[in-house]
Amino acid sequence: MATDLRVLAERTPVTRDRYVDLLRVASLGVVVGGHWLMAAVTDDGVGNLLAVVPRLQVLTWLLQVMPVFFFVGGFSHALSYRSLRRRHPDRSVYSVFLRGRLRRLLRPTMAFVLVWGAAALVVQLFGGGGGMTGVALRLVAQPLWFIGIYLAMVAFTPPLLRLHERWGWGAFGALAGAAAAVDVLRFAADVPFVEFLNFAFVWLAVHQLGFLRADGRLRAPAALAAAGLAGAAALVALGPYPLSMVGMPGEKVSNMAPPTLALLCHGLWLVGAVELLKGPGARLLRRPRVWRGVVAANGIAMTAFLWHLTAMLGVYAATTAAGLEPTEPATAAWWAEVPFRIAAAVVVTALLVALFRGFERPGPAAAAPVPGTGPIAATGIALCLFGILGLSMVGFGGLLEGRTAVLVAVPVSAPAAVAMALGGWLLVERAGRGSRL
Repeated sequence: MATDLRVLAERTPVTRDRYVDLLRVASLGVVVGGHWLMAAVTDDGVGNLLAVVPRLQVLTWLLQVMPVFFFVGGFSHALSYRSLRRRHPDRSVYSVFLRGRLRRLLRPTMAFVLVWGAAALVVQLFGGGGGMTGVALRLVAQPLWFIGIYLAMVAFTPPLLRLHERWGWGAFGALAGAAAAVDVLRFAADVPFVEFLNFAFVWLAVHQLGFLRADGRLRAPAALAAAGLAGAAALVALGPYPLSMVGMPGEKVSNMAPPTLALLCHGLWLVGAVELLKGPGARLLRRPRVWRGVVAANGIAMTAFLWHLTAMLGVYAATTAAGLEPTEPATAAWWAEVPFRIAAAVVVTALLVALFRGFERPGPAAAAPVPGTGPIAATGIALCLFGILGLSMVGFGGLLEGRTAVLVAVPVSAPAAVAMALGGWLLVERAGRGSRL
């Protein structure tokens, strides 16, 4: 394993932007660490430290780094799609592009969904589902929202890349302007349901910044960071936007679900900040040992992300089973326990990664596109997107009772969401296999 990793790292092309790989794994790492840090167990279940100590919500301006991951995705998607177009200029490459970009994402995700779905069914057949088990069945699927949004970004890459190639910053400006208009309609005109459009406008605008980076057009990162930070601060101070850049229990307005203009400004400042660090980051990654660590981490990052809440809740369940009473959150004793809880979660996550990492291995090289498979791939990714988003909302609890959650005005149950996700994935795989040259 160590030898394979060394060889893989040494074979990295000199043209590869290693800093992007660092940003990808670092952003997921910050999200995982933030979840572990902010989880607070009480007698009522698992809560959020930020709700217990609201003044700590300012930390989300550093810990909410999903915009960085989506920004990096835009950069990588642009390079990948253009590469396929150059190799197959006379064919539609959409289906092959989807399969290539989603293979390492959906295979570990489907493994996670099937394992948890089977476990939830067994638990409920035997009359379980209370206590920490019930909390786990409800919570472990929530981070899947991120994968659903990422699927949408991949799906819309070809048309949005064409808009970028024609309009450049104008394409980003149109998406940002649409996000602002949605918030005006939401908060000033009280138009119902319009806020859900910002799941597309806000995150696709951040994704569009990745296209701009791919073309070397992010030339003033300091100005971008300053404008984003000033905009977010002004919107929070003067508008109806909360301080937290993640969702808080019981809040009337969330910057996350659905996203707001304040979250888009937050994304701008984060993108500007990480671009300012590109020079030092690139120099650091010239060290062979550092680069090997990034390569190794990228090989397991998605698996670790999918299973990190399972590990955390497993640690809490073990302490509860051992008869240990939960420490009151945010007290000195609670903070003293934090390193031990995180260390235990790291160990359990490492065990789960060792068990499931095989699903994240890269597949074979892309095949030649087959004409007429684009509609099949588009149908597949749409089904997969709605299935995964639906599962993130409904969770694995209440399988036998028919529990549902509303997704775009449609009630979705966990079995239906799993069926859509699996069916969509199989369609994407079938359409993107192509033919061998």
